[in-house]
Amino acid sequence: MKKYPIPPFTLESAKEKIQLAEDAWNSQDPNRIAQAYTIDSEWRNRHLFINGREEIIAFLTGKWQKELDYKLKKEYWAHTDNRIAVRFEYEYHNATGEWFRAYGNENWEFDEDGIMKRRFASINDLPIKESDRKFR
Repeated sequence: MKKYPIPPFTLESAKEKIQLAEDAWNSQDPNRIAQAYTIDSEWRNRHLFINGREEIIAFLTGKWQKELDYKLKKEYWAHTDNRIAVRFEYEYHNATGEWFRAYGNENWEFDEDGIMKRRFASINDLPIKESDRKFR
């Protein structure tokens, strides 16, 4: 199964891949999102190391049980033939109503079918006031 666009990426196709990822993550559907990753995909997400679709689904399910009203925006940073780098920010609140904006960078590596086999994310959270939200 191919996940278009596929490598080698152009500027246009890299940006398209980023938008597809943003749309999928904003759906907050772990099963849909996991299909964009290889069965044995490797992740580093903050301090966690996640391997394979089953762990991705479990991680994302737990994430959105804690990160409520999640809204993400990704931005192109750079690309090569089969790699894309993005910067991102997202906002969410926890169960007690405290709001946060998370900032970070991701490095992605794709297989020849356009499925992500490696994702490395560095993320920092900043407490914000609800009135300071950028994404609604």
